[in-house]
Order: sequence, then C-alpha cells, then structure tokens
Amino acid sequence: MFAWAVVGAAAAGLGLAPAASATESAELTIATLKAQGFDVKVNRIGSAPLNQCVITDIGKVREHTEFQRRGDDLVQVVTRRNITVTADCSR
Repeated sequence: MFAWAVVGAAAAGLGLAPAASATESAELTIATLKAQGFDVKVNRIGSAPLNQCVITDIGKVREHTEFQRRGDDLVQVVTRRNITVTADCSR
C-alpha cells in the first residue's frame, strides 16, 4: 500500500504527519484530516463526485500560533492547522 506522508514543522517545534493512502477516496482522506483538527482546502481537478476522486498531493501543514498566558508564563499555543490537498476528479 502506497502512503503519502507529509511532515510539517510546527511553529512550536512539533512534527505532524498526516497520512493518506492512494487507495482511499478523497472523501475519506479529507474527513480523516478534518477529524485530526485540520482546516482542509481542496484543489479539485475535474468534476466527478468527491467519493470518486483520488488524492494526488497533500501540501505542507501550516500552523497558526499565538501566545497565551498560563499562570505567570507565556505559552505558544496552536490555534489553527491548515492543509491543502489536491484531488484528481477527472475519472
């Protein structure tokens, strides 16, 4: 099974590795990424229904952080995680 593995370096220094299988539908891959907390942007090629599309690329993870006060300390916290996927829907 061929798996896509994308590792993005978070601003806080954490590594993230969303993975998607080329045999999974784009619909399932997108749902999985969303369940992991990602805001997913989809670039579509073609017009087939999403459950018939195949993910051809997963972009780098982009994390947005802000500092929040925790007691007397300022802690950098991830407030949003974005990722872009390309779906081939031309079949």
